[in-house]
Amino acid sequence: MARVITRDGPASSDGRQGGPLIVTEDVDLLDDLLRLCAAAGARPEVRHGVPEGRGGWDAAPLVLVGDDAVDRVRGAGRRRGVVLVGRDQDDSGVWQRAVEIGADHVLVLPDGERWLVDRIADVAEGVGRPALTVGVIGGSGGAGASTLACALAVTAARAGRRTMLVDADPLGGGLDVLLGGEAADGLRWPAFAQSRGRVGGGALEESLPELHALRVLSWDRGDAVVIPPEAMRAVLAAARRRGGVVVVDLPRRVDEGVAEALAQVDLGLLVVPAELRAVAGARRVASAVGMVLRDLRVVVGSGGTGRTGVGGLDGLGGFDAEEVARLLGLPLVGELPREAGLPAAMAAGMPPGGAARGPLARFCTAFWERVPVDATGGGS
Repeated sequence: MARVITRDGPASSDGRQGGPLIVTEDVDLLDDLLRLCAAAGARPEVRHGVPEGRGGWDAAPLVLVGDDAVDRVRGAGRRRGVVLVGRDQDDSGVWQRAVEIGADHVLVLPDGERWLVDRIADVAEGVGRPALTVGVIGGSGGAGASTLACALAVTAARAGRRTMLVDADPLGGGLDVLLGGEAADGLRWPAFAQSRGRVGGGALEESLPELHALRVLSWDRGDAVVIPPEAMRAVLAAARRRGGVVVVDLPRRVDEGVAEALAQVDLGLLVVPAELRAVAGARRVASAVGMVLRDLRVVVGSGGTGRTGVGGLDGLGGFDAEEVARLLGLPLVGELPREAGLPAAMAAGMPPGGAARGPLARFCTAFWERVPVDATGGGS
């Protein structure tokens, strides 16, 4: 059981990495807290009271105070990130003691163990603001969604943002191929298929191929075509904890795994060629996606874009971008520009969005300028 006490107080820790400070003389409670720290991959500092000298109490990213140690920490300076830990579910006085020491949370073991492991792991990783997560979905086959997803990731990384590109479409052929990195060292989705619970954000990032200054979680050329919902939830949560930008290339079908991904997406982009059949198909996709994702917007592409690039047939098939958005009932992000020679450039090793002055890169750069990285929860 973990409960929150809302209060005003000094700013929280600046997110630097480190283990928690444990203050207790209860041997059994200490054993439990050390076990939970080990499960979270953190090395704590253990004290019987408030550390002497400057910085010990204030600098710890998290302070776990045993209920036996309340009297010994009453005089400590007020700060955020203090958790009062006890065992007695029926002790109503624990709330008063928590207020006396300025605790943010009251936690009773063993019920609160999972919450506490996650919280310890967060501070050990130096977790701050979660990544702005953008999902890209094709409204029809060959809409150019994967190309746009890659270009968004490439331009975000070029701007100096920590960026991860996640391929959530097992039938898409692999985004590492689209980026020219199918032979790059690093793990692919099958290595994470059995992930459950919490995945370390730093370990995930370091294990993935690095292409064009961004990390890519793609598919290998094996037979696996399913991402279990638990794995999708765990992996995307780990990716988001690292901050910056996460771009997810999503399939048009919404199964349990895709629903888990959509639940962590802040902003969805539905890529729709301005053709009658494409718009009709996109309405069904938007209906399914909208059941999970609150903020879905439309990017209108030229007709007949094809699977590998943006561009193709001239004209918009009788629709303009505003009309497509009106028919779908979605906010319009813009019209995806055609980029001449993009398939040839990609074949030569240039990723989508790799030409900084090209129309596709300019479109993506303008998008990131309108939707700042810290605008999680729906963008601007």
